[in-house]
Amino acid sequence: MTQTLYGRVYLTAYDTAAHGLYDRTRTGFLLRAAVLAELAIRGNLVGSGGDVSVATPGPTGDPVLDLTLSHVASDRRGWKSWIKHDRKETLHAVEDRLAAQGVLTVAEKKSFGRSRREVTVRDASAVTSLQATAAGLLHGTGPAARIAPDDAALVALAAAGGIRSVVSRSDAHARKDRIEELTGRLDAVAPGLGKAVGGLGVTMVAARGGLGGG
Repeated sequence: MTQTLYGRVYLTAYDTAAHGLYDRTRTGFLLRAAVLAELAIRGNLVGSGGDVSVATPGPTGDPVLDLTLSHVASDRRGWKSWIKHDRKETLHAVEDRLAAQGVLTVAEKKSFGRSRREVTVRDASAVTSLQATAAGLLHGTGPAARIAPDDAALVALAAAGGIRSVVSRSDAHARKDRIEELTGRLDAVAPGLGKAVGGLGVTMVAARGGLGGG
């Protein structure tokens, strides 16, 4: 359906039974982290001295990645700060990109004077297959060091965001060491990135003063 990390993260956060994201606010955080991780894996971003900087400028050929890359080029922040920055803009950009690729449909609805997005994936079976594949990486027995960085990031973000289709509540405890190993793969890509992803749960709560559904 999509080969980008941010696209796969979006789809793992999609509830096929409810026909929508399990939580739009949380997904916004996860997508920001996914885009940053993807740019780091591609070699566009690096972490140094606590700040994120552009190592290889764009364009990358992907509008979602280029949007964030342009932001990073014009400001100095750490990974954690960038994850919290422009979350709604990133969420909409990802949805628009996936809609343009034919992965999903997006409809703007009015409810009580407010606009909301209604998003529907075109192939629900492909979504559940992706979620099962991600869960399989979590339960795998092979060394975490041999898992591709983008696959490790997918599971790490699912765990940080509490995506139960990939990481159940019991998995979050029983597979804690595995999750930490996969998250640590991101620090090997860019110093500080894994730590920021590992602390994403706390970051989300702190940013909103507690998160409900979305």
